[in-house]
Amino acid sequence: MASFSFGAGNARKLATVPLYAAGRIFTLLVPRSHDEWVFGCAVGIGDGALALWNVAAAHGRTAVWLVDSEREAMDAAARGIRTVRKRSLPGLWRTARARVVVVTHGFGDVNRYVVSGSVVVQLWHGIPLKRIGLDSPETLRVPAAIASTPAARPVRALLRTMYRGAARRIRVLPAASHLVRGRLESAFGLRDTSVPVTGEPRVDVLSRGTAAGRRAEACAAISRALPDAPPDARFVLYAPTWRDGAPDPAVPTAAEWTRLVDVLTRHDAVLLVRSHPLGAGDYRPPSPTDRVQPLGSDAVQDVTPLLPALDALVTDYSSLAFDASLVPLPTLFLAPDVEEYARRRGFYGTYADVAGDDWAADWTKAAAQLDALLSDAGVHAARVDRAAALSARVHAFRDGRNAERVYRAILAATAETPASRRSAAVSRASRRGELDDARPREGTG
Repeated sequence: MASFSFGAGNARKLATVPLYAAGRIFTLLVPRSHDEWVFGCAVGIGDGALALWNVAAAHGRTAVWLVDSEREAMDAAARGIRTVRKRSLPGLWRTARARVVVVTHGFGDVNRYVVSGSVVVQLWHGIPLKRIGLDSPETLRVPAAIASTPAARPVRALLRTMYRGAARRIRVLPAASHLVRGRLESAFGLRDTSVPVTGEPRVDVLSRGTAAGRRAEACAAISRALPDAPPDARFVLYAPTWRDGAPDPAVPTAAEWTRLVDVLTRHDAVLLVRSHPLGAGDYRPPSPTDRVQPLGSDAVQDVTPLLPALDALVTDYSSLAFDASLVPLPTLFLAPDVEEYARRRGFYGTYADVAGDDWAADWTKAAAQLDALLSDAGVHAARVDRAAALSARVHAFRDGRNAERVYRAILAATAETPASRRSAAVSRASRRGELDDARPREGTG
């Protein structure tokens, strides 16, 4: 059952317009600090925010992470990260005072009402295949109660204005490549100066060190998350995309479960089901088996570092396909609703640009493709080559230093803010005063 939809989310956004207005007044009264940063991430202590935090901390930045739960606070404490509850008065104050605000999903990652006037760094959470933001009709979906009324059109226009206004606050939105840069500029309505091609900090973990070392670390992480998984099993990750509250059309039938479990058993493999955090289908086989195990955000908040431990990825429209291409990881595409999804959400380019022309429309074909992948070295090599080719198209950097480039882009952006210019002017005036004090005065001997 999905826990979020754009219609419901937009209804809440409209209801909180007075809070946004009050927050804007508050930020006009409260001066921003010169160098404080705040971080937030919708999925916890991880993703690109953590990669950037590590770089900022290494450079001695004054920063705090805004958390939403006790678990996040504990995860942060284990890493030595200072935290504040984002929905508290200290969270409001820290966000209102911060010079730099770092988010991965939206302003709700921090205290959403008081980000105006800061240097907003939107790291985003994956290369988009499906259309997002202003490019997608879903983003402006109106609440169900007014969808068929005359108010729908003006409400949709108001939502568009609000989204554009929010996007204009973004000063740095890193892109993985020039191809991806164009998508992000369009989706957020930003100028190219706000979308530098730096690579994504969230995937640095897939490029640092050696392939063997990355796989060993990822295997250890899976063992910690799933201590009851069969030892020495091969792991296949299934990551279906959130469908905005609609039923998931890819849930296997009883016959498909039988076929799939048979393939997994013969190849000593485990299917790890990673449903989207905002919605989950019923992926429980009719008969209990250890060959299918959930890998939700309650077990692993950030799945990207686990990709090197996998033997295959199965997905539909998830950005994980682009992340996995860095490994490179063989990927199978299972998409039973391509035409409907294209009509409702839309794609950047065509689906075949990424999935090829042999994607599976059901689990029967997907299981057959998985069987071939796990048994035929030639099929495996061909899928690896496809992943590497996809990586070459969408990733400009593979050196594990994306977070460092983003950090430098933030420093450049903060140097251009009005507050920074005022601070620099004061500093120059102060230095001139010091020089004046050092000069001999008339009439003194």
